[in-house]
Amino acid sequence: MVKRLSKDEYYIKIAERVFQRATCLRRHYGAIIVAHDEIIATGYNGAPRGMVSCLEKDYCWREKNKIPQGSSYEKCTSVHAEENAMLSAARRDMLGSIMYIAGENNDLSICSAMPCPMCLRKILNSGIETVKYRTADGNTVTAYPLIDWSKEEYLISYKG
Repeated sequence: MVKRLSKDEYYIKIAERVFQRATCLRRHYGAIIVAHDEIIATGYNGAPRGMVSCLEKDYCWREKNKIPQGSSYEKCTSVHAEENAMLSAARRDMLGSIMYIAGENNDLSICSAMPCPMCLRKILNSGIETVKYRTADGNTVTAYPLIDWSKEEYLISYKG
């Protein structure tokens, strides 16, 4: 008998498919926003529309300038997957929704897809109620309630 995927497994697997469109050379992330059991938006990390991506340039500016992962996001030319998903949805549709996030490193190993502090602030402001992300060990974690997750310590001490 075939085992049916849980809703969380189903949506995380869709987020994995979405990250296959990423144009970042360091990590690939995919995010989907689900409201009332319907996908309302997807996003992957990569260059803004119309700009040349790192994939096309064949180099990462942050790597070239020895900027460590988890720091100085403002110096990256990519838009994060979470941001791209939120830009594709209306706030009224995101109210009370769930965001699912999955990611992989450039060596194809699974990475923890916990949102960075910049994205977390935007998620909190968007009306998304719950974030579920895949961890490096392949589990899905529910970050709820978001307001507890947004404590100052996390926003300041994040290391990516």
